[in-house]
Amino acid sequence: MSDVSKKRVAIIGAGASGLPSIRHALLYDLEPVCFELTNDIGGLWRYKENERSYKGLKVSSVMKSTVINTSKEMTAYSDFPPKPEIAN
Repeated sequence: MSDVSKKRVAIIGAGASGLPSIRHALLYDLEPVCFELTNDIGGLWRYKENERSYKGLKVSSVMKSTVINTSKEMTAYSDFPPKPEIAN
């Protein structure tokens, strides 16, 4: 049950920006409510092999062969540093 003294904030999407927004809302004692179109987290960075629409709406996805042009350290969440054995 919601605490009426807490402010609720809307977070649009559970992707690369939405997930840390949820984390920071919690750190500041806010009540985040995330609105995500699909049943998955990850947003555009979650590869979808076949599913290109959800509830009649087109959903974007990275390609299977996508390679990011930055280091794993620069793109990782601070709470989840990449393992040293993972390639850059």
